[in-house]
Amino acid sequence: MDDTLSALLINCTLKPSPAGSSTHVLGEQVLNALAEHGVAADRIRAVDHDIRPGVQTDMGHGDEWPDLRARVLAADILVFATPTWLGQHSSVAQRVLERLDAELSETDDAGRPILFDKVALAVVVGNEDGAHHIAAIVFQSLNDVGFTIPAQGSIYWNGEAMQKTDYKDLPETPEKVAQSITTAAANAAHLARMLKGTGYPQV
Repeated sequence: MDDTLSALLINCTLKPSPAGSSTHVLGEQVLNALAEHGVAADRIRAVDHDIRPGVQTDMGHGDEWPDLRARVLAADILVFATPTWLGQHSSVAQRVLERLDAELSETDDAGRPILFDKVALAVVVGNEDGAHHIAAIVFQSLNDVGFTIPAQGSIYWNGEAMQKTDYKDLPETPEKVAQSITTAAANAAHLARMLKGTGYPQV
């Protein structure tokens, strides 16, 4: 059995490249932790692409989602990362979730939803509360379209409200964040390897 795994980070920051992004920093830390379990990494900064509004796999001329979707389908683990604005996930994150809605009608050769046997992690960062609320929305959305969520699969950092320090400006990774990265990465890799070896049955 081929036990090699791949992960795709979709960074839903509002900041186009090459601007600094706390979402990028925390997302990359998760990819680095996954690499320790033999997981190869790919990454997308969604705001850099023309992802058209809609709930189809292809929204027509100029839509870049079909190429990005192919990278989602190629990955064993999706690392879905979003900043927190007004206590909510970003508008970019919502656009990506809406495009993933199309996968509800897509099936594999066995007639199962096409995203079965894939694992998802949620990464949330911001200078305000909302991480648990956002992770709940992200996990429910991703689970609806077929992703499996590992134990303790969310990684987040909330800075003190109304202050100016961003996660990317911290001198070191907070201990609790580092612990959650380690646990989530180990559990995601373990679960993804199990599902790749013996996936969900055809119903």
